Amino acid sequence: MNSFQMSPSENPSTDLAYQKAILSSVSRTFALTIPLLPSIIEKVVGNTYLLCRIVDTIEDAAELDPQTKQKLSQLFLDAVLEKVPVEFFVEPCLEALNHYGNQDELDLIAHTPTVLRILHTCSRDDRVAVSRCVSIMSEGMSYFHGKQTQAGLQNLQEFEKYCYVVAGVVGELLTTIFSKHSAEFAKRIQGHEDLAIAFGQALQMTNILKDSPEDRARGVSWKPVGMSQQQLLAIADEKLQDSLNYILLIPKEELGIRRFCFLAFGLAVMTLAKIAKQKEFSDKEEVKLSRKTVMAFYTFTKFAVKSDALMRIFFNRFSKSIKVI
Repeated sequence: MNSFQMSPSENPSTDLAYQKAILSSVSRTFALTIPLLPSIIEKVVGNTYLLCRIVDTIEDAAELDPQTKQKLSQLFLDAVLEKVPVEFFVEPCLEALNHYGNQDELDLIAHTPTVLRILHTCSRDDRVAVSRCVSIMSEGMSYFHGKQTQAGLQNLQEFEKYCYVVAGVVGELLTTIFSKHSAEFAKRIQGHEDLAIAFGQALQMTNILKDSPEDRARGVSWKPVGMSQQQLLAIADEKLQDSLNYILLIPKEELGIRRFCFLAFGLAVMTLAKIAKQKEFSDKEEVKLSRKTVMAFYTFTKFAVKSDALMRIFFNRFSKSIKVI
């Protein structure tokens, strides 16, 4: 098959400025966390998030049937892998999403060429790792497009598989990038790679529980059939314990990486604790953390990441309320 090379930008700094601006528009959380990373890896992690956000946008489009989602996901993957020109994805995708309500996400799709240009300024190893991640996510979501029902996924195994292709694979990618940056982390993570998957899955399970009212309204559930909210909270809590163990493997000298992970982790922990206090909620705004809470925790992470004990104390405090039966 032909390979279609991305044309270089006349002004790479303009591309990076767009990446930073759109990141703050499509994700409040990751706009906070990604800039905490060392600059040498901030660009590739931010770029990966935007690529994953494009896949998610296709997934979230309630007006698209499973076949259209599968077709668009394949076109996107082909564009990332340079099998077709990027326009082959952008034009049909924007046409299919002409009634989609989120203008920032539509703008991101329109700027897919910009996002891919940035990817091609990253190292070859980074590009290979990102392509693997996007391939697994895109193909995995295509598999689950046909399983979107109001009843939910058929069992816990399928639920965990879904959380892997949507987010666990991102944990693997982050581990690859972090290991290249830190030889000490690369040594510590050997034999504990499953913790990286759990880190991603824990964040996704939090999102599934938080977004369940909106999913239900559009006739979809990503929860396993027959499992209660309390049972799912218990599973998510176990994944969070693994996530904390993952963060503790990051050397204290790598404060930016530690803080990036701990901030995302901590917001998930506090969100799940809030969900645990609500037997029922009809809108995710009811369990959304306030900006004041988010910024207070952001400040707390500055010194918390320097102490393993402090991070454990934080988790144990909130984990008790998540475990309430």
